Amino acid sequence: MSERAEDRTGADGASGSQPQPTQLASSGRARFVGAMFLMATSAVGPGFITQTTTFTDQLRAAFAFAILVSVLVDIAIQLNVWRIIGVAGRRAQDLANSVLPGAGFLLAGLDVLGGLIFNIGNVAGTSLGLEAILGLDPKIGGAISAGVAIVIFLLRRAGMAMDRLVIVLGVVMIALTTYVAITSSPPVGDALVQTVAPETVDFLVITTLIGGTVGGYIVYAGAHRLVDNGVRGVENVKEITRSSVIGIALTAVMRVLLFLAVLGVVAGGAKLDPENPPASAFDAALGTGGQIVFGVILWSAAITSVIGASYTSVSFLKVLGPWVARYERWVVVGFIALSAALFLVLGAAPVQLLIFAGAFNGLILPVGLGLLLWVAARRLDLLHGYAYPRWLVGIGALAWILTVYLGYNSLTGLAELF
Repeated sequence: MSERAEDRTGADGASGSQPQPTQLASSGRARFVGAMFLMATSAVGPGFITQTTTFTDQLRAAFAFAILVSVLVDIAIQLNVWRIIGVAGRRAQDLANSVLPGAGFLLAGLDVLGGLIFNIGNVAGTSLGLEAILGLDPKIGGAISAGVAIVIFLLRRAGMAMDRLVIVLGVVMIALTTYVAITSSPPVGDALVQTVAPETVDFLVITTLIGGTVGGYIVYAGAHRLVDNGVRGVENVKEITRSSVIGIALTAVMRVLLFLAVLGVVAGGAKLDPENPPASAFDAALGTGGQIVFGVILWSAAITSVIGASYTSVSFLKVLGPWVARYERWVVVGFIALSAALFLVLGAAPVQLLIFAGAFNGLILPVGLGLLLWVAARRLDLLHGYAYPRWLVGIGALAWILTVYLGYNSLTGLAELF
């Protein structure tokens, strides 16, 4: 197939036309599996690993309850986002523009800016991973990793390559973390009890987990991937729903395994290094080999997050016109190159920048979710007459209220920065 044929796409604006499959499209069952893993691996980045380790150290077995609650809320959000986007067959920013002219551009701007800032952290994570594995200088490791991501998108069948890479590395992360969890011998019984009867409940931790798992661009990664793969319409509702739940489940599995691995370490009396809690936890669990295993998991998490953040951020740029889809692979390459260049110039991912991006995540979630729920409740014309389940709108509305709280916390965080 020629590049011209691979690049064909329709207008994605508010006119109601549906986007056509682009050069990054996949085929067959892989369309769903790739979307699930893209969402899951986008969520499991360097911040996810550090966050999970830190909270486990703080709350011990009681962290299991926070994981359970956050997963239930995540499912409520993803069920709605994936179904609305999938049935409509249009990306979130285009639906937003149809509901409120200009809202899609705002949503796209927030997502792209937040995605770019987070991508600096993702590139930094790849550099730390290669440093742990091979002892490479962080800047060299970051540049090499960015190059790997760029090569993926320059391949003729970029979509298939991207899907396969995130699936393989996702499986690698789960397998290695399972091994560490078994080796550290965590108190599983205590964790199970505190999943439903926790000694400590920290709502700030719960809301932080939700923002980190379905905040910002992450909540749209899998749904936009399905649209780009040509999966849309009422006839695909069952598969879309199943895929959204499995995507969150994959993220939850990785969170639980990492939680158990670290819980075994801290329950055994080990003290984690506050400068690098995950690395010290793996060292305590595996000894001399812990550093390499940690490096492999961190690099896998970071490189898949680079891919997910870049792909999804560019999917939002398509609101600017069909030319973005026509030259999609080059726009993605440019996004990755810019992220890597900023990392090399800055030398790291500045904490203040990451805090700023985290605050943006909290703002994006209620804005985007609110607009999509309005589509489900009031704009059935955008869903091609599909009778959207009222119960699903109901649980989505409850989740939205919580995201408003997250957004309030984000605004407070931004106010403290300036």
